[in-house]
Amino acid sequence: MKEKYYDLETIDLQAEKFLHLIKPFRKRRKWVLHGNNAALLILDMQRYFLDESSHAHIPSGRAIIPKLRKLQDEFLKRNLTVIQTRHLNTPEDAGQMGKWWKEIIVISNPLSQIVDELSSEKIPVIYKTQYDAFWNTNLEEILKGKGVQQVVIAGVMTHLCCETTARSAFIRGFEVLFTVDGTATYNKDFHLSTLLNLSHGFAIPVLVREVIDYLGREE
Repeated sequence: MKEKYYDLETIDLQAEKFLHLIKPFRKRRKWVLHGNNAALLILDMQRYFLDESSHAHIPSGRAIIPKLRKLQDEFLKRNLTVIQTRHLNTPEDAGQMGKWWKEIIVISNPLSQIVDELSSEKIPVIYKTQYDAFWNTNLEEILKGKGVQQVVIAGVMTHLCCETTARSAFIRGFEVLFTVDGTATYNKDFHLSTLLNLSHGFAIPVLVREVIDYLGREE
């Protein structure tokens, strides 16, 4: 079920292959980055998903960290909104998450921390309890309070929290850019399925370098 479809050497090539497979949907949508109206959402880049010692380890997860670090730094350099999420549960708020996965990520677990490479005091971290980062959080309030109209989604897992949050953002009126090489999950099939679903009805698939290039054009 798990496979390493992204690594540091092959991630660019594999991302281009994904884009080729969804080309009929991607070419329908022209997009630009809306500068001060854009926000970067980095979901659940926690040790729980990225450390090899964890049973929930995502083999391709660490390959996206350098790209996310660069993207995050570019947003911060331009004083654009960056928000990270950290998935945490208690027995009281887990709901179906606890029933489905049997195990919950509790705040006392050291693996619940965001990886050092992306941790920053400059970035607010929203605690979420479900796949959807908008569910029972103040994420929508924060974004709309800052005048954000467009969100760039990155992080893990592609087909669970990232996809659910992308759909939720769309429904709330945000334009969604979904990073093909800035998200990762357990295997190639899950990843591609999300790209197909979202590009058909919810989000524009983009490469991290494309987002960074747009930021550079606005200087």
